Amino acid sequence: MDSLMPLISDPAAWLALITLIAMEVVLGIDNLVFIAILTNKLPESQRDKARRLGIALALILRLALLGTVALIVRLTEPVFTVFGNGFSWRDLILLAGGLFLIWKATKEIHHNTDPDDSPDMFEPAVSRMGFNAAIGQIILLDIVFSIDSIVTAVGMTDHIPIMVVAVVVTVGIMMFAAGPLANFIQNNPTLVMLALGFLLLIGTTLVADAFGVHVPKGYIYSAIAFSVMVEVLNMRARRARQKRKREQAAAEQAA
Repeated sequence: MDSLMPLISDPAAWLALITLIAMEVVLGIDNLVFIAILTNKLPESQRDKARRLGIALALILRLALLGTVALIVRLTEPVFTVFGNGFSWRDLILLAGGLFLIWKATKEIHHNTDPDDSPDMFEPAVSRMGFNAAIGQIILLDIVFSIDSIVTAVGMTDHIPIMVVAVVVTVGIMMFAAGPLANFIQNNPTLVMLALGFLLLIGTTLVADAFGVHVPKGYIYSAIAFSVMVEVLNMRARRARQKRKREQAAAEQAA
């Protein structure tokens, strides 16, 4: 308790906390979009349970990793070099996670655009995703995003209590936003393709980061925000056209 009092009365600690929460929320968008798309493939009765469980596991993983901060820091040290480029365990984890996201997004885009729902190179046997399979994929991405999240937190502050509070607040926001986001995507099918493109972009940036090419997150999220804004305008335009068609049809029937 004594160690917490100086932090509570320190304005710099509060500023670090607010900044870290904002950064963690931005980083958590990737995880949240993936969970939303994945759980929407489950039967409706299982979706909320899968979202809550997936996000709860993200919280457990982040808190567990905070208990091993010294190990997490060492994950950024190069373990081998290829063509003059050093690779750390963090790089390898990001590489694996990025490739998985690229594969998953490409597969989902393929199935959303293929009118013939039949076995193919992406999925030899077409079957409905099960609850355990969905949770397994969520855990895999939770691990990748959790390590990236903790490495970011370590780079912004040395105080574990600040990291813990930031993680708990961020996961709480994710828990609150998961349902509305998933329902919004489900009710607006055109957003599914946009979200899959988002995951494809994030997977590519994770692979680039693993190879030492750091793409500023601000550029990525600015582009995504602009795309979402354009799609929202398209949605409003489509609804306006549909409303005019209904009014014209009603007028013709009345005549």
